[in-house]
Amino acid sequence: QVHLEESGGGLVQAGGSLRLSCAASGRTFSTYTLGWFRQTPGKEREFVAAIHWSGGSTKYADSVKGRFTASRDNAKKTGYLQMNSLKPEDTAVYYCQLTDQPMGFMGRNDDWGQGTQVTVSS
Repeated sequence: QVHLEESGGGLVQAGGSLRLSCAASGRTFSTYTLGWFRQTPGKEREFVAAIHWSGGSTKYADSVKGRFTASRDNAKKTGYLQMNSLKPEDTAVYYCQLTDQPMGFMGRNDDWGQGTQVTVSS
């Protein structure tokens, strides 16, 4: 089993930037897709971004394309989500996911972090 811990959330004004980190410990990190999802109260968790285990491929939700960038450092067992040009509608709890599923999908054996709050003020 793996433990994932997100950090980097906080309060930012619209147009600002934040960089989320997801540090992993435990099982092999480098052979799994790293995903980012977000959730607001009363809504289902939604896909934001994902990066293939090799780092050679990424996928983004249309709502964040061109503003968010997913990356990873397998040697450090850490993934990152750089969020630029933030909008109030980006406000949510952000979760990182380690999965053997295709990018953007959730699976029964996924590992999840505890989440980090991102609040974007207008």
